[in-house]
Amino acid sequence: MTPVRQRMTEDMQVRNLSPHTQASYIQQVSLFARYFSKSPELLGPQEIRAYQVYLTNEKKLATSSILIAISALRFLYKVTLHRNWTLEDIIPAPKKPQKLPVVLSPEEVLHFLDCVAGPKHRTILTTCYAAGLRISEAIRLRSVDIDSQRMVIRVEQGKGQKDRYVMLSPKLLETLRNWWRAVKPKPWLFPGDIPGGHIHREAVELACQKARRGCGIAKPITPHSMRHAFACHLLESGTDVRTIQLLMGHRSLATRHSPTMCLGAMLGSWISHSITSSMTVLLRKRSMFLRAGR
Repeated sequence: MTPVRQRMTEDMQVRNLSPHTQASYIQQVSLFARYFSKSPELLGPQEIRAYQVYLTNEKKLATSSILIAISALRFLYKVTLHRNWTLEDIIPAPKKPQKLPVVLSPEEVLHFLDCVAGPKHRTILTTCYAAGLRISEAIRLRSVDIDSQRMVIRVEQGKGQKDRYVMLSPKLLETLRNWWRAVKPKPWLFPGDIPGGHIHREAVELACQKARRGCGIAKPITPHSMRHAFACHLLESGTDVRTIQLLMGHRSLATRHSPTMCLGAMLGSWISHSITSSMTVLLRKRSMFLRAGR
């Protein structure tokens, strides 16, 4: 391990960044150094700009992927290497397009879940939908996190290293109990292939894509689609936005993919329906007027 990598790792550790963030930042800085075959200490604004152009024009990475690299480089040069730069100018971040999520209907969700092969993957994705969990939170559930007395699920150290409680419906409780009776997993509710470890998210994502190809639904479907559907279906049923935010672990209305984005999608659908209805009325009146003129 190089001295720079060691210092950066320690800087992230003392700030209690999540292991996933630490691994991601180290990987991004390593790719940056490998591109120029030099230590980051020897690289400056010109090299950083050239690397951003490379990621954008040659690699054609998605904006979200570029933003991860930008965050890693900003941490490296500001915190670890103490460069007194104006980061917004030296390491600019691309503007991320705001897109509304494609939401499955309740009937589409049920049909998709029926097409998921294997009870483990089906139970995980069902939990993501019924409780609004991220896939990273669902795969790390333990049996002790299921509180059937209070009808809640404890999510321990979710995104942002925050604990929270989410709803546990009677139907989901029955599904989880059936899974537990069949396997009796310990300590993780969804164990992986390695003894003592939980299932990896990649395994669930592969099962999700296989089910999507077989279910005949044209919409894009990922494990996160279950979480989107959870929020939007609650909103459509009359649950207030703030309650949904708390259940999903969001602190701000400005949070990306917050329930307000689903509200925007619903509003767009309502406007489209209203315009169509208005046009239909106008055409009917025009038809009646023409007939009267004859």
